[in-house]
Amino acid sequence: MTKKTDFELLRYSRCKRGAIKFSYWFLSIPHKLKNLLFKIGNFFKRIFLFFVNDIKDIGRTFKKGSYKTKLSYVFMGFGSFARKQIGRGILFMGFEALYIVFMTMFGSHYLARLGSLGTVAHEYVRVLVNGVWVQQIVYHDNSFKILLYSIITIIVSIAFIYTWRLNIKQNKICEEIEASGKKVKSTKDDLRSLVDNDFHKTLLALPTVGILLFTVLPIVFMILIAFTNYDMNNTPPYNLFHWIGLDNFNQLFGWSSGSKYFSAAFGEILAWTLVWAVLATFTNYFLGMAVAMLINKKGIKIKKMWRTILIITIAVPQFVSLLFVSKMFTANGIINTIFHTNIDFWNNRWIARSLVIVINIWIGIPYLMLITTGILMNIPSDLYESAKIDGASPWKQYAKITLPYMLFVTGPYLLTSFIANMNNFNVIYLLTGGGPKVTNSFNSGGTDLLITWLFKLTVDNHNYKFAAVIGIMVFLVVAVISLIVYNLLPSTRNEEEFQ
Repeated sequence: MTKKTDFELLRYSRCKRGAIKFSYWFLSIPHKLKNLLFKIGNFFKRIFLFFVNDIKDIGRTFKKGSYKTKLSYVFMGFGSFARKQIGRGILFMGFEALYIVFMTMFGSHYLARLGSLGTVAHEYVRVLVNGVWVQQIVYHDNSFKILLYSIITIIVSIAFIYTWRLNIKQNKICEEIEASGKKVKSTKDDLRSLVDNDFHKTLLALPTVGILLFTVLPIVFMILIAFTNYDMNNTPPYNLFHWIGLDNFNQLFGWSSGSKYFSAAFGEILAWTLVWAVLATFTNYFLGMAVAMLINKKGIKIKKMWRTILIITIAVPQFVSLLFVSKMFTANGIINTIFHTNIDFWNNRWIARSLVIVINIWIGIPYLMLITTGILMNIPSDLYESAKIDGASPWKQYAKITLPYMLFVTGPYLLTSFIANMNNFNVIYLLTGGGPKVTNSFNSGGTDLLITWLFKLTVDNHNYKFAAVIGIMVFLVVAVISLIVYNLLPSTRNEEEFQ
């Protein structure tokens, strides 16, 4: 099929142009998939070649290196000490000593039990207390600690391997400097560079450690929990949990008699989460923009007062306002009392879902009003004047000038807002608690998002294995949507148009 140019497409009606463009897109899918697989293959190929070349470089460095470099393969920092780089030598040798002590006294004990996650949880023993034999419980293996400390040990081991490789590279660089007749850096030079040329490393050291401890470690731990049977019946220290492979994922995606309710609950909650995220994001976005445009319109008086009223709603803690609104719509709440009705707002799934969307609009409009107000003021007024001269209607001006400009500037915010709404715990949990409860749904409710369902599985049911599976699915859904939308944003594709 020969692709028509944009000029040739102008001869067709708008609907036909859309159909032709859709057919082009549909026919390009195999080519795009082929390119994607090719890129993935090249990515893994580059990783493989990197490690192969690195191993070869390690061998060449040992073969050509002096005794200082060769001894550094076993005694980290030896080459640095021999070249009077005392600071580097202390760091390298100190880390090696600490790693050996860590593995001997702590790490190897837990790493050896990672495959089984423990064999004996506890036992009862008879002990003599004040001349009387009593039975006491003695705890042995703890699956939670074994898994957690094993992950820490693996991370520390990776850090050690990286440091060992850095030690070899430093020796190679120093040998090349000495061969050129120059002087290697002293400890003073290293300290000076940490506040000068390498100051970025000094600043990033602490955040990097924080990310490893508080982001990477919990994520890895959660992923591994999804492959175990960690739940209320297998909770340390009294009981152990073990590896069960892909059983939890089979139950999530399977439709056997034992898992169909869980699969159905996950599918329904995922669909509602996506619907909620789309509605919550775009209703706030367009209505917030409309309010900002209305306040900014010429002829509107006391604009500062209207903005102040909306800002005050942001100042009230969301926790307080949402709980108050939740009580307003109960069976004995203010709404039913005023209108003399008896509507069960929170126990009807569809009414509850509609209400949380409307209430979220009330919460979100002030934020969007503030964001869009500043952007609207920066749109050149001569664009609108030119459009008016050309006879463009207000709607045409909005569609061709205001909206494209807003989407370009706020595109990244729109994406982050969508992701935040997919994980919007506060609005759902404080208003409805995820209810109303649905039977045969693994403790899920009619307004539950994946994030609130995950919370219930963890806190209420202690079903950590399925909570971990749901956590992985939330990550995958958010990651896929983010990557796709990010590459479609005008901010990333047509930057030169708004320069």
